[in-house]
Amino acid sequence: MNRDLMISRIEDHPGYWDILIIGGGASGLGTAVDAAARGYKTLLLEQHDFAKGTSSRSTKLVHGGVRYLQQGNIGLVLEALHERGLLIHNAPHLVRHQSFIVPSYDWFDGPFYGVGLKVYDLLAGKLGLRPSKILSRSETLKKIPTVEPDGLRGGVIYYDGQFDDARLAINLAQTAVEQGATVLNYCRVTGLLKENRYVSGVAAVDEESGKQYEINARVVINATGVFTDGILQMDDPETERIIKPSQGVHLILDKEFLPGKAAILVPHTDDGRVLFAVPWHDKVVVGTTDTPVPAAELEPVAMEDEVEFILEHAAKYLTKDPVRADVRSVFAGLRPLVSPGGVENTSEISRDHYLAVSKSGLVTIAGGKWTTYRKMAEDTVDRAALVAGLNPHPCPTRDLRIRGWLKNIDEDNPLYVYGSDKVLLEKMIKKQPSLGHQLDAALPYTEAEVIWGIQQEMARTVEDILSRRTRALLLDAKASVRMAPRVAELLAQELGFDTDWQRTQVEAYKVLAANYILEA
Repeated sequence: MNRDLMISRIEDHPGYWDILIIGGGASGLGTAVDAAARGYKTLLLEQHDFAKGTSSRSTKLVHGGVRYLQQGNIGLVLEALHERGLLIHNAPHLVRHQSFIVPSYDWFDGPFYGVGLKVYDLLAGKLGLRPSKILSRSETLKKIPTVEPDGLRGGVIYYDGQFDDARLAINLAQTAVEQGATVLNYCRVTGLLKENRYVSGVAAVDEESGKQYEINARVVINATGVFTDGILQMDDPETERIIKPSQGVHLILDKEFLPGKAAILVPHTDDGRVLFAVPWHDKVVVGTTDTPVPAAELEPVAMEDEVEFILEHAAKYLTKDPVRADVRSVFAGLRPLVSPGGVENTSEISRDHYLAVSKSGLVTIAGGKWTTYRKMAEDTVDRAALVAGLNPHPCPTRDLRIRGWLKNIDEDNPLYVYGSDKVLLEKMIKKQPSLGHQLDAALPYTEAEVIWGIQQEMARTVEDILSRRTRALLLDAKASVRMAPRVAELLAQELGFDTDWQRTQVEAYKVLAANYILEA
């Protein structure tokens, strides 16, 4: 992907795009892949970087939703389990099987997680992973030796999926381009164009150059996640808000807190959510919370009580109680929950996706979750094509391999997340060995990955590289700050910026990263 090429495509495009998508998160990128794969002339605009918001801040799970099964939402579970299976087949370099253990203690009742998980297995059908089973106390301790042994009766093991969310988003952007779409980051939609009261395109500004555009489209799709209401109110200022944002916080700990390959699921916490501790990139992700927030923010910040909530609950289930000094990074994400009338508790709001068409023909897709992004996109393009009067084409994404597809990967090689592109990075390093230098001893990322992110993945800032092209910010925020000056230098060399730009980038990154660092 090349940003200058994307801009020239917009400027040179004659007439109307078939489908224009606002938003470069999971739902927007999935919709771009689907629309382009059907042969529609497709444009996607993202105000910041791809997956800047919710889509890079998940619990890193591709799952059917055991909790939704307990709530009786069988339809959502069936759909998610089906989509989980498709995603594992379509992006095996980023999505893998993950074992989860539900420990059983004297102090809570867990019969559901024996019988219920058998139902979970049955619902998965042919796309199931491995069957769940009851574990004895000794078997549970063998698989998760750091789980709290006091009062432990045994456990239940089941299987779901685990993935790298931001890397998948970048690969989806690349896949969309390979299918013929034009995708552009740092291009903010400032208004909707209308003809005879119907939406006919957007006004947008390139945040880098300041250049303004008026872009026509047969149909416009609002796929902006937590910012959905802003686009709806561009269309009609009287529109009622539909998004009730909820904040989820995660802590990153060193692997010693969960040294095995199994994850832990705790089914009951004080706010009614489950607690996960999941191995991820040689660290452990622990979360999450469910805190209603009054407004959507591009860069949400963890609240002190959320951090303490996770530490307190993790201490109940781990032999070594994590403290603030153990936290390598803390990150917050906002869930774009579509609120039905009268529901105040965000943990009770359905995770089903919401699809609607306004009187002006604006198509809005909201809600849902990463696991079901492909089905959300399919439904959205079906509806958009109908609104626009486009020739119908069948959805081809059930079996569409995502960029980087590689069946057999070596997770001991840190470059495995690039899938089939790994060999190209290795050739870069072989040709220029200095690119193999690690940016910091605490993390495996190399200079080659910075250059690749700039040249092939449309990275434009230090944050793009350290937060989403690599996952340094989320894995070890302090280490990422140490990496920032060299990353800025490489960006400046590739993009033609001066030393003042480098200094500005590094200072801005330090301010951002400070919110990911917990002071002891």
